[in-house]
Amino acid sequence: QAEEELQEACARQALQLQEMGRRERLLRADVGRAREQLESFKSQVLQACSPAAAGVAGMVVTEQQVIEKVRQISEESQQSHEREKCLQEELSSWLSKEKEVSENVEVFKKSLHELQ
Repeated sequence: QAEEELQEACARQALQLQEMGRRERLLRADVGRAREQLESFKSQVLQACSPAAAGVAGMVVTEQQVIEKVRQISEESQQSHEREKCLQEELSSWLSKEKEVSENVEVFKKSLHELQ
């Protein structure tokens, strides 16, 4: 009976090892696909950010270069949004002044008409 239990334990261990091997192969395949996706993403980002550089044959793009380019684009976008906000505020101020001037012109016209 002890021998049977030992054989069953060994069989279970063998199955567990087979399952672990299967999982390892799946994980390695997943890692390979993730690497391919990362390289594709890096190429796409570089193509979008710098089409001329992306076209250079044999050029190796590091993750740091992609990160820096994305950071640069993000900063430029932020600056653009800030500039847009300033321009909106200037436009709003200008429109308020224009409205005030128009109202003053109307008052002036009314006063001039009353004087005539």
